[in-house]
Amino acid sequence: MSADGGSVKRWVLEGTDYVYPRTTNKILEAYLKSKGVPAEDIMVNYTPFGFSDWQTEVSAIKKFGSAGKKTAVVSTVNGDANVPFYKELGNQGIKAEDIPVMAFSVGEEELAGLDTKPLVGHLAAWNYFESVNTPENKKFIADWHKFIKNNKRTTNDPMEAHYI
Repeated sequence: MSADGGSVKRWVLEGTDYVYPRTTNKILEAYLKSKGVPAEDIMVNYTPFGFSDWQTEVSAIKKFGSAGKKTAVVSTVNGDANVPFYKELGNQGIKAEDIPVMAFSVGEEELAGLDTKPLVGHLAAWNYFESVNTPENKKFIADWHKFIKNNKRTTNDPMEAHYI
């Protein structure tokens, strides 16, 4: 909303249809309205678990973002649905400098097989990322791989939370 934050004026709250996204988006929508964002500048959409046909939803995001006001997406899309969501953003030419996406529930494992070029500039907020380069994280990864007897498995936020 501020200049430092990209001067976003329109918001898409895109999530999987269950309690976490609905609760998060209810809080976000109330916050945005309290900051003076009018209801017509907030779009909320939910899709089922495992959703994969993102053409219509991403087209709606693109159309919403073409109204002349800077638009951003807050994504609470979960699990496997993230891969086709991000692929479709790329397919429709949506770049972070046009409509940035801030994902609250996507990790490295979900995005591991994607072409990263269309993802550059989009953001993800999770409590843990395997790519953090610290001695503590390297120890955790080694300990976790030993525990699960699989050196190739990508670690993630729930695994790290379980470990500590």
